[in-house]
Amino acid sequence: MKLLIVTQAVDADDSDLGFFVQWIEEFSKHCEKITVICLREGKYTLPSNVEIIVLGKAPRLVRAMRFWRACISRRAEYDAVFVHMNPEYIVLAGLLWRFMHKRIALWYTHKSVNLKLRIAVLFAHTIFSASAESFRLRTKKLRVMGHGIDVDFFSPDPQILRGTAVISVGRLSPTKRHDLTICAAEHFPNEVWVVGEGPEMQRLKNLAEQLSLVSRVHFLGPQTQEQLREKYRTAGVFVHTSETGSLDKVVLEALACGLPVITTSTILTGLPVIVISATPEDIAKEVIAVRTIDTDSLVAYVREHHSLQHLIPIILDSIQVI
Repeated sequence: MKLLIVTQAVDADDSDLGFFVQWIEEFSKHCEKITVICLREGKYTLPSNVEIIVLGKAPRLVRAMRFWRACISRRAEYDAVFVHMNPEYIVLAGLLWRFMHKRIALWYTHKSVNLKLRIAVLFAHTIFSASAESFRLRTKKLRVMGHGIDVDFFSPDPQILRGTAVISVGRLSPTKRHDLTICAAEHFPNEVWVVGEGPEMQRLKNLAEQLSLVSRVHFLGPQTQEQLREKYRTAGVFVHTSETGSLDKVVLEALACGLPVITTSTILTGLPVIVISATPEDIAKEVIAVRTIDTDSLVAYVREHHSLQHLIPIILDSIQVI
């Protein structure tokens, strides 16, 4: 198969989308040719059968014209289209791709539902999402796939000594409830690593100061994939307090590295995680007790149910039978 992939960025150092370089590499192992259209590029190393087309910084109309030109000029170089998290590109080119008899697939994992998404669903042949909760439109086109975690990259390193730090990863927004983890730190002596950026940064820093926890609560900002893996391998426990109601990828990345996970999200019941009530006291109690968990089972779960190496062939098979 020759595949066109549309995504926002191809940059291994991007704190949000760095993982997608691994996706492109995995796609390339199963496809004759991969053409990627993106807004921007950065650091990456990809095989010779991958071509990157950068739309660049320009007014929206100019970018749209560049996008249409790339889709049309390379129409013989792809059989199907895989759009990652940007339904607006299907809005722009869905009718064109349908006219050219290209199979269209959208990967979308977000609670947001807007007009662009509704239109994209009309044009797409199939929709992929990590969980039913991460795609809020009802459609027979939906296929729940689980997340694609590169388990060769996110894996334990027995040569690295695991510490006791508590790590919390995610956008610093109200729905992520990082404040619960910070408040819990009043009840245990461990360091806390808060990874991410967002509008809640200053409020959370103020909270740590009010609780006299500045010396133990560290705000690390956004991290590259390699930096994040190093944190997963050296931390003692991952605390997940998100209220978004969906399966967050960072939880699976942590498990893949053998890091125990404590969560306040009941949607994760059934995973090898510890589900507790959303109180600082309960979080602290489990942080202290978590050392007894069998970490080998955490790694095995992600490898069996959420590995990128398992996901990509299934996606391609699904696209081929559309």
